Amino acid sequence: MARGSVQIVVERCKACGFCVEFCPTKVLELSSAFNSKGYHPPHAVNPDKCSGCDLCGMYCPDFAIYGFRVKEAAKTAAGADGATEAEPEEASDAS
Repeated sequence: MARGSVQIVVERCKACGFCVEFCPTKVLELSSAFNSKGYHPPHAVNPDKCSGCDLCGMYCPDFAIYGFRVKEAAKTAAGADGATEAEPEEASDAS
């Protein structure tokens, strides 16, 4: 399961390729499709490998791509941990 996700603003992209080059997990590849400016924007070829590091966004000169961590898995894990930790705290408060 992916720990992160990437969002691409296709119309901002000028196909410099920095995001593709610097992606540590090789999630991105330049598309064969064109945007309205005539450039080939990137697309995610391996979205399950995304770590959400946002190196793609940090290197993008046009702010056309954003990487972010997925919080759903973290909430599920935190909810399970929080429930087991909350019970002893309640018990100790009640004593």
